[in-house]
Amino acid sequence: MALICGIDEAGRGCVAGSLFLAGVILDECYFHAFMQLGIKDSKKLTYTQRVRIAATIQDFLSQHNGIAKIVNFQAQTIDNKGLSQCMRTGLNTLLAYAATHQCATIIFDGNTNFGIHGIQTLIKGDNKHPLIAAASILAKSSKDSEMLALHETYPQYNFKKNMGYLTKAHIACIAQYGYTAVHRKSYHIKALETRLF
Repeated sequence: MALICGIDEAGRGCVAGSLFLAGVILDECYFHAFMQLGIKDSKKLTYTQRVRIAATIQDFLSQHNGIAKIVNFQAQTIDNKGLSQCMRTGLNTLLAYAATHQCATIIFDGNTNFGIHGIQTLIKGDNKHPLIAAASILAKSSKDSEMLALHETYPQYNFKKNMGYLTKAHIACIAQYGYTAVHRKSYHIKALETRLF
């Protein structure tokens, strides 16, 4: 029995909404069956596919003694602490959680572990490792849900389409209406600096 934890994030490059980090823990003996769920990098799935597969992942984990944990940092926290510090805090939280379950290996998508000892990295891990791919789906699904809810509060920003990312249309909305409480104001947007700062 060897428990593995795969970690990925969503929302790191957004200018609105939260940063989400997800960790998925599962015994490697179940990997083959797990991969049959259609798990792949969340960016290669549609919104509808992510919602369906995210639910399937949770069901599979509950049936095979697996666990998923999601942590998030809101825009104000990112502005106050900085994105890198939020990433480190999130990774430390997931590391501690995985340690309580005696995980043999903890793997994070990307090329840096932000100085966190005990976390391995895997470049393009969401394409290479089933647990990182699953974590990417759960993190992105959480981000999507948040932005759809925020769209109801701030419909003029069209969050349901841009999902918090800095599109040209999103820049135009900020220029017209200003920042909301859910925008990361520390992310200075050069196209707007002459109008907003």
